Amino acid sequence: MGRTIGIGHQNFEDIRIKNNFYVDKTHFIKEWWEADDAVTLIARPRRFGKTLNMSMLEQFFSVKYAGRQDLFEGLSIWEDENYHYLQGTYPVISLSFANVKARNYRRRRNERLYE
Repeated sequence: MGRTIGIGHQNFEDIRIKNNFYVDKTHFIKEWWEADDAVTLIARPRRFGKTLNMSMLEQFFSVKYAGRQDLFEGLSIWEDENYHYLQGTYPVISLSFANVKARNYRRRRNERLYE
């Protein structure tokens, strides 16, 4: 059975498990890791895969996904054995604002800042 193109999927694990069509961007992990930047800003237009790339990074580094090399086998990052030892070795805090929808940032009248 051929691969399907999953439109709007933002979870790397789901795409890999369901064998959806995926353009391999795991080389970004190596580029980012070797750049050793103190801060990284990933600014792209809407629908350019920012959340999916962050999901990929989280699932590569997070201890929650330790031993999940199956997610990365056959992809660019897994060709370099030096990166096998990094998979699943760091505590990762992942926050996404992808589902936050608002037209402005004004608080409602009489709304307290802290509850």
